[in-house]
Amino acid sequence: MRKKVELKYIANDSKRRATLKKRKSGLIKKVDEISTLCGVDACAIMYTPNDPRPEVWPSPSEVTRMIARFKEMPELEQGKKMMSQESFLRQRIQKAQDHLKKLKNENRKKEMSNLMFQALAHGGSSQLLENATMIDLNDLAWVIDQNIKEINKKISRLEGQEGTSSNNNNGGVENNVMNNGGVDNNVMNGDGVFPFVDAANDVQDDYRPAPLDP
Repeated sequence: MRKKVELKYIANDSKRRATLKKRKSGLIKKVDEISTLCGVDACAIMYTPNDPRPEVWPSPSEVTRMIARFKEMPELEQGKKMMSQESFLRQRIQKAQDHLKKLKNENRKKEMSNLMFQALAHGGSSQLLENATMIDLNDLAWVIDQNIKEINKKISRLEGQEGTSSNNNNGGVENNVMNNGGVDNNVMNGDGVFPFVDAANDVQDDYRPAPLDP
C-alpha cells in the first residue's frame, strides 16, 4: 500500500529539490492530460527558488492568451470558482468530518440493532438493558421504530395496499408469528409499536435521538 505523504515543508535541501523535480513533472503531466482528454484550456506557471524566470506550460504565448481571457471576465466571475490552499484544506477537513460523522452514525445504528436482536433472542428480557443509559434507550427506541415501519411497509406491498399508512397495517402481523420470534405480546401496545417509542413520539413528532443524527 502506498504511504500517505505528510503535507509539510521539506527541510532537507536535496530531498526538497528531488521532490520539486518529481512533482513538477507530475503536475505538468496532469495538466496536459486534462487538457487533451477533456478539450479544455489549461496552463501552468511555476516559480522555483533557484530560477528567476517562471516555468510555463504549454508555451508562453498560450499562457498569455489564457491569462488575457481570464482578465476579460468580470471580477465577480473570476473569483467564483477560485480556491486557495486554505479553502482547499478547509474543504477537505469538512469532508473528512462529514465522513467520520456518517461512520459514527452507522456504527451506532449497528450497535443498537445488535442490542435489539439480543433482547429478542432472550424473550424481551430487561436484564440486557439494566446498564443502558437514557441515550441508549432513546436510540434503541428509534431503531425499533424504524424496523417496525419497514416491516409494515413490506406488509403493505405484499397486501397490495401501497397507499395505506404503516399505522393501519400493524394488525397485519400475526400474534403467533411474533410469539414464535420470542416477543411477548405485552411488550407491544395496541398499535403494534413499543410503548416507549410512542412516548417519545408524543414529545416530538419527528423523533430523532441526537447521537444517531440520521
